[in-house]
Amino acid sequence: MKLPRYSIPLLIVWLFSSIGFAANESKPNILFIIVDDLGYGDLSSYGATDLKSPRIDELMGEGLRFNQFYANCTVCSPTRASLMTGRYPDLVGVPGVIRQNAPNSWGYLDPEAITLPQMLKKGGYRTAMIGKWHLGYDSPNIPNDRGFDFFHGYLGDMMDDYYTHRRGGINWMRKNRREVDPEGHATELFSAWAVDYIKDSRGKKDPFFLYLPYNAPHFPIQPPEDWLERTKKKSPELSEGRAKNVAFIEHMDHYIGTVLDALDETGQRENTLVVFSSDNGGSLRHFQSNGNLRGGKQDHWEGGIRVPTCVRWPGKVRQDQVNTVGITMDFYATLCEVAGVAVKHEIEGRSLLPYLLNGDDGYTKDRDLFWVRREGGAMGYQGRAYYAVRRGPWKLQQSSPFEPMQLFNLDDDPLEANPVDNKKLISELSSSLMLHLQKAGQVPWQKAE
Repeated sequence: MKLPRYSIPLLIVWLFSSIGFAANESKPNILFIIVDDLGYGDLSSYGATDLKSPRIDELMGEGLRFNQFYANCTVCSPTRASLMTGRYPDLVGVPGVIRQNAPNSWGYLDPEAITLPQMLKKGGYRTAMIGKWHLGYDSPNIPNDRGFDFFHGYLGDMMDDYYTHRRGGINWMRKNRREVDPEGHATELFSAWAVDYIKDSRGKKDPFFLYLPYNAPHFPIQPPEDWLERTKKKSPELSEGRAKNVAFIEHMDHYIGTVLDALDETGQRENTLVVFSSDNGGSLRHFQSNGNLRGGKQDHWEGGIRVPTCVRWPGKVRQDQVNTVGITMDFYATLCEVAGVAVKHEIEGRSLLPYLLNGDDGYTKDRDLFWVRREGGAMGYQGRAYYAVRRGPWKLQQSSPFEPMQLFNLDDDPLEANPVDNKKLISELSSSLMLHLQKAGQVPWQKAE
């Protein structure tokens, strides 16, 4: 069998099998937490000084923390599509945000794409999703059609209100295929449902894959009133907008902590691989912070696509901070390898597992990374796309379809303040991007009538 160039050597594959990786009882549970619009500077572990995020910070310290990890897009749906398929989002029909109103929807997940839960089921995993889906509103693109045995969450994009769970007056809350109308703050609901699932999994033979995508801290910035009052009392110097955001993130951090506690309380911590990440950078107009990085959500500047990320797997993954580059779609190949499932179809993501286990960064070699985002708005993007590409330290980008591409060296200029006039490199990266766009042009991103 010919292995992809990014796979670990056959000897290591055999070694994992020989120590029991192939047996269900020895495979780890997988908890994948992804939050929505969390800025690179909005955790205390990543430099925030006006908020405390002790539970996520603790998770970061107990595993391998990435300081140069990227979301696959500047906005929600495309990054989620990449996680679910291991591919660039425009290669599975999701170059932009999928919305309930067709005239302003800029993607349609390829029904033929093979999803992560479908793959993990081949490895004996029970698959569950609790939280925000945002990859389709009806069959065949709802969670139960795309590999999840159990779904309890929200089909839509943002919520207009975290307590009523509507978008444009429509209730997108579901339990499997059934509409439900629960009471409570969405962050608390998703956390409680995840805790219930983890507790119900105790003692079951087959491992679980629990995908837990939160709506928070996506706007509307809506912390519970008692959390907001506590923040204002503690930090009266904060503006109203920033105080709301601080309270919102601290509230989210607390409830993520309840999910992690459930692993401890049920004796499943040691055999659970936990991933934490965000789908894109923080929204600057909503008082979110990306630290010193330039730009924010919707931008291809680092503040729009670099996200706080870590992996905890007790006894397997070291405790460290690294500057090695990774991207959301890499987790598809990674988790398939953890599950002992061979990926035989085409993907662009590469397995991080050799790096997580022994520091082998071969997955980073010889690849360009691409970003695309398409959006509407007669006075905004007008349905056009804009792009970025990174090769090593070099990044060619635009953050609007109406501005020229600019080249930066992120090693020398991490704040992207000084564009470099290197015509040869600009030409090479542009040519690489064009080949990607030709390939993506073969994939529909609107549903055929």
